[in-house]
Amino acid sequence: MKNIFGRIWAVWGLLWFIITMLIFMIPFIIIYYRPEPRRTHNFIFLSRIWMGIYMPLIGCPVLTRGRKNFASGQNYIVLFNHNAFIDVPVSSPCTPGGNKTIAKTELASTPVFGMLYKMGSVLVDRNSEASRRESFSSMKQVLDMGLHMIIYPEGTRNRTTEPLKAFHNGAFRLAVATGKPIMPAIIFNSRKVMPPKPPFFLWPCPMRLHFLSPVAIDPADTVEGLKEKLFVLMSDYYQTNA
Repeated sequence: MKNIFGRIWAVWGLLWFIITMLIFMIPFIIIYYRPEPRRTHNFIFLSRIWMGIYMPLIGCPVLTRGRKNFASGQNYIVLFNHNAFIDVPVSSPCTPGGNKTIAKTELASTPVFGMLYKMGSVLVDRNSEASRRESFSSMKQVLDMGLHMIIYPEGTRNRTTEPLKAFHNGAFRLAVATGKPIMPAIIFNSRKVMPPKPPFFLWPCPMRLHFLSPVAIDPADTVEGLKEKLFVLMSDYYQTNA
């Protein structure tokens, strides 16, 4: 019975995603040609309203904690755990201030949605060394504009039984190169909302997003040291508060 309801609810969720996206499409098109970083600030503002409507409609309101950890005038490299597709429409709009997300190129070619996907993202083809180098430069430019850079250090969705998958180096290379502090963040219940199996399944469940205290970058910090430190910090917090 749960599998049947979950698939019916997934149809409901997809239907409302399309309807609300089309409603917001006109203002998104208007801001598309604005210069950066104004365009991104406008995009996140609209996305915040959109997801503030959409998430309760699908029975998944988001409860956020730790927004006070964002210091005025400071931008961050924000790290999120990643369990499901639902993490993306939760993480970016719920992050205070303008931000962009590192994202795979595949969805950028999707009709209509692809335009929104590109506006809110730094795109990377993980199979291309040239693309990875270009995306690293783009992420530095995002930070230079005063925006937050959102990264999922696990790289892909965590389909394991562990709280977190092993982290990749990119976020920590960026932190060492720029000196920008890291803001760890944990999303809870996304795996309940969209479990790895069965496919095309959606379950109504409140979601929680916690921003932890930021981690300052010391000139002596190394990529490996930061990676280990943040992995332990985020893993421990996830297990303690799940």
